[in-house]
Amino acid sequence: MRSHSSGNTARQAPPVGLALLSDREREVLLLLADGPTNRRLASQLGVAERTVRAHLTNICRKLKVESRVQAALVADRNRRALLPPGSDGDRAAGRGNSRCQHGRE
Repeated sequence: MRSHSSGNTARQAPPVGLALLSDREREVLLLLADGPTNRRLASQLGVAERTVRAHLTNICRKLKVESRVQAALVADRNRRALLPPGSDGDRAAGRGNSRCQHGRE
């Protein structure tokens, strides 16, 4: 009989890069996990699309990922670690994808 103690079922620690994110970058990353376009993110955050792109560039750099899709996957897998204390985590949904630095929609 094989043992299933290879660690595959254990919950992994959040990526180190999450600790480097500012509160605003955490907010952007949490919203990104639901897949909105940059335009939708900008509208939700009350900022320009260029500001969203700058946030996404910084987030990707800190998380050491190459695309917004990879960043969104990190966010989705680590929602609890990204949420502020006492938050219920409800976010608006919408799907989309593009490159992290140049996500033009």
